[in-house]
Amino acid sequence: MNISYNWLKEYLDFDLQPEEVSAALTSIGLETGGVEEVQTIKGGLEGLVIGEVLTCEEHPNSDHLHITTVNVGGEEPLQIVCGAPNVAAGQKVVVAVNGTKLYDGDEVFTIKRSKIRGVESNGMICAEDEIGIGTDHAGIIVLPADAVVGTPAKEYYNVKSDYVLEVDITPNRVDGTSHFGVARDLAAYLKQNGKPTALKRPSVDAFKIDDETPAIEVIVENTEACPRYSGVTIKGVTVKESPEWLKNRLNIIGLRPINNVVDVTNFVLHEMGQPLHSFDAGKVKGNKVIVKTQPEGTKFVTLDGVERTLTDRDLMICNTEDAMCIGGVFGGLDSGVTEQTTDVFLESACFHPTWIRKTARRFGLNTDASFRFERGLDANNTIYVLKRAALLIQEVAGGKITGAIQDVYPNPVQPYTVELTYDKINSLIGKDIPVETVKSILASLEMEIVSETAEGLTIHVPVYRIDVQRDVDVIEDILRIYGYNNIEFSDSVKSNLSYKTATDRSYELQNLISEQLCGSGFNEIMNNSLTRSAYYDELTTYPVSHCVMLMNPLSADLNGMRQTLLFGGLESIEHNAKRKNGNIRFFEFGNCYDYNVEKKREDATLAEYSEDYRLGMWVCGNRVENSWAHADEKSSVYELKAYVENILVRLGVNMKKVIFGNLSNDIYSTGVSITTANGRELGTFGIVNRKICKAMDIDFDVYYAELSWTLLMKDTKKNKVTFSEISKFPAVKRDLALLLDKSVQFAEIEKIAEESERKLLKEVSLFDVYEGKNLPAGKKSYAVSFFLQDETKTLNDKQIDAIMQKIRKNLESKLGASLR
Repeated sequence: MNISYNWLKEYLDFDLQPEEVSAALTSIGLETGGVEEVQTIKGGLEGLVIGEVLTCEEHPNSDHLHITTVNVGGEEPLQIVCGAPNVAAGQKVVVAVNGTKLYDGDEVFTIKRSKIRGVESNGMICAEDEIGIGTDHAGIIVLPADAVVGTPAKEYYNVKSDYVLEVDITPNRVDGTSHFGVARDLAAYLKQNGKPTALKRPSVDAFKIDDETPAIEVIVENTEACPRYSGVTIKGVTVKESPEWLKNRLNIIGLRPINNVVDVTNFVLHEMGQPLHSFDAGKVKGNKVIVKTQPEGTKFVTLDGVERTLTDRDLMICNTEDAMCIGGVFGGLDSGVTEQTTDVFLESACFHPTWIRKTARRFGLNTDASFRFERGLDANNTIYVLKRAALLIQEVAGGKITGAIQDVYPNPVQPYTVELTYDKINSLIGKDIPVETVKSILASLEMEIVSETAEGLTIHVPVYRIDVQRDVDVIEDILRIYGYNNIEFSDSVKSNLSYKTATDRSYELQNLISEQLCGSGFNEIMNNSLTRSAYYDELTTYPVSHCVMLMNPLSADLNGMRQTLLFGGLESIEHNAKRKNGNIRFFEFGNCYDYNVEKKREDATLAEYSEDYRLGMWVCGNRVENSWAHADEKSSVYELKAYVENILVRLGVNMKKVIFGNLSNDIYSTGVSITTANGRELGTFGIVNRKICKAMDIDFDVYYAELSWTLLMKDTKKNKVTFSEISKFPAVKRDLALLLDKSVQFAEIEKIAEESERKLLKEVSLFDVYEGKNLPAGKKSYAVSFFLQDETKTLNDKQIDAIMQKIRKNLESKLGASLR
């Protein structure tokens, strides 16, 4: 927000320089990003002078150019080639001499000596738009005859210099969104620093009703969305260009003047922080202003010419027939003030912050008015601001105030009562602040002390401090005015012992696994937790009914919380593949969300909602490509399985208790579940269903794994790192070629073998699978190695044969296996 240094001085007498004001405001919580010297006209008209056209002749090589000689008060007249149709001898004009910089928006160009159609030209005779004092480009500026030759243009046009402070307003400090609000805070700072000064609030004592004739009536149908609505009618105004002082005020802070009535509302907005709106009273049908909502789907054209579709939660300012304005956000196309307006209805209201914020977001509108309303305004200030604006309109546009002020305020807001103890003040601040200093700061912040005891104070906080309603809020205000830099550091150091939490452990392991995956060629991605609910429309694994939906989504693409990491990764793959980057290894850590109405309980508000932190991995394209040492090789689901197993091993998961099982769902065309012995699903992996890939515009196989990091942390939280010496006794390997049904998985063989011999069987591995001719129909062959070892002695053939016989019998009885 731009704050004018000179404008600020109208409410407060101080001798601080602009940079000192910036530092002071930053120290009390109104952080100032920068200070810039500006002029009411960009460039300050530097290099421009008043001149007189001595001669004017036609250019020999052009049918529209003229050769002029112009006296600018120098030793000799300047020869200037001019193309304006109205240039003539004897005129007083504005001249840009060589070296002058002229501005066109953000572009700057410098006047230089040049030749135009073979004739030398030294300078330029200027039009209004070329120097920034107007928009006319029909011809050059012709000044009155009494204009003095040689006078700098900045003196002739009374160009003022000022400093603009860029104040960054935090969401809680709506009281600082105006010049008066900033001055109020600065006054508190000056008082605390021994430079007390009186805050001057513009007087409205001159306000009076000129004509008692009843004017426009106000009706508020929705008092929840509009706690207070005030308005007054001003008849007989003359809408025209604003006076110089008003245009200068707006220009300095970067606002474009429109007309005197609209400019007053903008001026008061930036002066007092209260948005206003002016209606053409002649267009208020039925002489009634009605504050209400419109039926869902109603069309409304706003001031920018855009037709918008309203909801039943958009507050509208209406007449008896039509809507005129989106309350607190944006005006309508047909109800605003124009040069034909003679009667004005002036609005000053207080709207509910949530209503305004949601409407502004729905329509993508961010106006000066909505910025303030959605942060909460002082409902007790509307009448004062209304009177202030009405008096200014009378000053610049004339007119008479007709009828009494319309004010609908059914539930007046009272100041906030806060109990404050000195012990808590000193405890939170970390320093004993004298009682009188505390009282002085409270008084400078316009907080009224209503009662006092030896232990503390009871105070009333003004309504405009919407962010100060608790004792800790008041203490924060006391500290910022007292000065954070005035709190000394203690000579003593206090510390406490801490321990590693589950969160710390999870974070460390997350970094460890991230490094492991990056070392394997993966890249980490981060996707939005908000997603398109349409992804889940036809799924049963993640039904759309389980989506956590947003009540007020920014768009249909971001209307729900993700149930799985899958779709965000597929979006990233599609984006990369279309840019010729198809060999992809991605991983992502992120939360997934689920809504299950069946879990709803009366004693637990959020029982139906759950959140799970997960790790997703995506592999596609070629594993090896364009290598001189290795033939091209496509990625496969087995490669992904290796990455998954490496992660489980790195985390310390007991792989003997992990079961890999077949998984059939609509996410994978071929999938595997990873479960623990007690049935907890740690994750899944497999080949993503081709239908899903096609919907994402991906025409190749994608291998995907999703692990529940939350469950993995629970499963491994009691793990301890142990070590054992390498055995002195050798391991023995025995191989079996087993004939089995095609439906049997290696994981089942592994499980039965481990159950058959828990002590001496160290490892079971698969080294060949065969399907094809010479095998019975529906059968396949597994070649499996079994590793046996005794840590205390060397195994003999008798022991080995007994173990292998037991394993073989169990495989025959439980899986129908036979030796090939």
